[in-house]
Amino acid sequence: MKNIVFKLSLTFLICLSGIVMNINWVVYAGTIEKKGNATHIIDPRTNEVITTIIPQPYHIELEFLDFRKQVQFIVKRIANGSATKSGFNQTMILDRIDPRTGKIIKGRPKITLSEEDLIEKILEHSFTGGKVNVPIKITESGYTVEEAKTLNEVMLSSYTTYFNPTRQGRSKNIELSAASINNVIVGSGDIFSFNDTVGPRDVASGYQEAPEFLQGKIVIGIGGGICQTSSTLFNAIDKLGVDIIERHRHTRDIGYVPKGRDATVSFGGLDFIFQNTLGIPVLIKTYYGRGSITIQIKTSKENEFILRNLED
Repeated sequence: MKNIVFKLSLTFLICLSGIVMNINWVVYAGTIEKKGNATHIIDPRTNEVITTIIPQPYHIELEFLDFRKQVQFIVKRIANGSATKSGFNQTMILDRIDPRTGKIIKGRPKITLSEEDLIEKILEHSFTGGKVNVPIKITESGYTVEEAKTLNEVMLSSYTTYFNPTRQGRSKNIELSAASINNVIVGSGDIFSFNDTVGPRDVASGYQEAPEFLQGKIVIGIGGGICQTSSTLFNAIDKLGVDIIERHRHTRDIGYVPKGRDATVSFGGLDFIFQNTLGIPVLIKTYYGRGSITIQIKTSKENEFILRNLED
């Protein structure tokens, strides 16, 4: 990796991760530079240096508050990333069960960087230098492999909505989005995001043109009809009393669910998000038929017994 060294005085500007900013120290990115007060920020997963900060001691002493603000800026970029580089923070992509093999298809864990902890560690090393591991918390989905084998045993709730099967584009979009959430495991404590799970609704993913609501008007768009899938899921999961984190209604009644019981979504915008607060893992099952979509929430017999006794 080519070494990149930024050396500047108090009045100079540098560009860090695409952002121009005032900064009062030397920032170095690459392999470890041998300077006594260099603080190397290490990715604990790969043991690689992601950023090195070489502060000027007199700047720290005279302008500590400003120094801290600049460290906060750098840490926030490390956590959340930029337009050209991803950060450490990432949402969980839930696992699913392959309908053909029964094997678990892994998503990805939730990763959270503790910004305050990293800021304090950098400040502690400001005069002496050294290595600082990025403090991250990795959260896996809340279920076990053994539990996954039995999650299809018992139905906890179910909801069905209907549509006109002769509207081919809309029907196809419902079918594709229903398949995208089928067999998804929502572990205990997991957060389900419809947009993260279904992904982009575009031509490359097979979605077709169909009528959809936009700012209260009916327009033709790619993926029209997927809100029926998200609304059906909402009505199925809401019967169980989970924590609904995000849900949006259409600006007008949509017909396939009772008034006020819809969940409109838009990739990159409005989302339907809930957290499994039941204390047990569940499985989302979808059944697409000619003119109807049914979504069931299932779990194991043992988990159903646990849930019913918790409710009592």
